[in-house]
Amino acid sequence: MRIHRVHTHHALEPGCEIVVDGKAAHYLGRVLRLGIGEVIVLFNGDGHDYVAELVRFGKGEVALAVNSRLPGASEPAMKITIVQAISRGERMDQTLQKCTELGAAHFQPLLSERVEVKLKSDKLSSRVEHWQGVVISACEQSGRAVIPEVLDPVTLYEWLASNRDEQRLVLAPGAAKPLTTVEFSGHVAIAVGPEGGFSESEQEQMAVNGIQAVSLGPRVLRTETAAPAAVAVIQALAGDFL
Repeated sequence: MRIHRVHTHHALEPGCEIVVDGKAAHYLGRVLRLGIGEVIVLFNGDGHDYVAELVRFGKGEVALAVNSRLPGASEPAMKITIVQAISRGERMDQTLQKCTELGAAHFQPLLSERVEVKLKSDKLSSRVEHWQGVVISACEQSGRAVIPEVLDPVTLYEWLASNRDEQRLVLAPGAAKPLTTVEFSGHVAIAVGPEGGFSESEQEQMAVNGIQAVSLGPRVLRTETAAPAAVAVIQALAGDFL
């Protein structure tokens, strides 16, 4: 029998009781149609899973008794940050979802010259909140107990100027060096361009800043396909799929 995993923002400890409302309560009571005494797994991103039992239903809320703490699924040894140029519609969601399932550690949305999505300041926080929700849902499905963070969008030049201790690469169709031949350090950041790719000036600026261009083979992948493919290659090389 499948045990359902549900995310919560509550602090969790064995022996405590929490009350969830809103979407979580609707999902447990109306979608899953669970009853009193049924067991689910809760997680809040602290790296553990928590076995909980439904103890009562209220108007628009569900009370759960936390019974025990379990070790969460192990996280990949390789920390991968996806620096993704923002794509339109569901494409960005697909990138976040699949890369989360494959083990990406962080996401840095990127505003580059050819990004067609225009984010006004009043819409920015709600878009980031939506993207973080996509990541959380992917964690629920994939069993991850650590939630990758979606950072606020930055321009390419802001990212280049940021001081981070990470190995930086950019996916570039036609690049002479295949991704499969890179020797990886413990933390790698992969920049992925938008639908139209990075402009020539952006590629030149990345090269000046020491960003290594790498390819994923002879075919040109869509922006929503490239990042998950890169994560899969790196995880395979790092032994995460063994």
